[in-house]
Amino acid sequence: MKRLPGRTRQRMVDSAVTLLRERGASGVSIDAVLAHSGAPRGSVYHHFPHGRNEMVLSAVRQAGNHIGRHIRPAAGEPHVVLDSFVDYWRRTLTESSFQAGCPVVALAVDNRGDLPEAADAVREIFWAWQDKLRELLIAAGLPSERSKRLAKVAVAAIEGAVVLCRAERSTEPLDVVVEELTPLFQ
Repeated sequence: MKRLPGRTRQRMVDSAVTLLRERGASGVSIDAVLAHSGAPRGSVYHHFPHGRNEMVLSAVRQAGNHIGRHIRPAAGEPHVVLDSFVDYWRRTLTESSFQAGCPVVALAVDNRGDLPEAADAVREIFWAWQDKLRELLIAAGLPSERSKRLAKVAVAAIEGAVVLCRAERSTEPLDVVVEELTPLFQ
């Protein structure tokens, strides 16, 4: 892998995202990130003065923004956006041989309390995804409260399906979720 100057911090964040997806929060140690990214040890506190916690929070926020971009209200009707979001997960799972899950979920379930800011970051990310879906559903004519509830159900169902897909090594749980949610999004 060719190393580009000035990209050390980004390589470290990208590595932390990968490790979160594949190993959970406990798998994101400074040593693991350095080994994965090829970054020099001295760069950790230069780029992350608050250490591992700052690195993990940067990683989960980057991942949350990246995943959230797959909920594209401009893509059209709510069911088309739902399909796009599910397709992102289907590709992510199959391309990683079901090794890569959601880094946001990983931090939500594998935070042993050593990173108190994690709960706030995770909550904000999930709310942002729900807000995008809610706005789309409102624009399609659903009442505000119904849109809010349906957006929450969709995020919960899709994220839960990602976990089941990894366990079953199959995209069938996502297929079932999209099949059940599509009529609600039409």
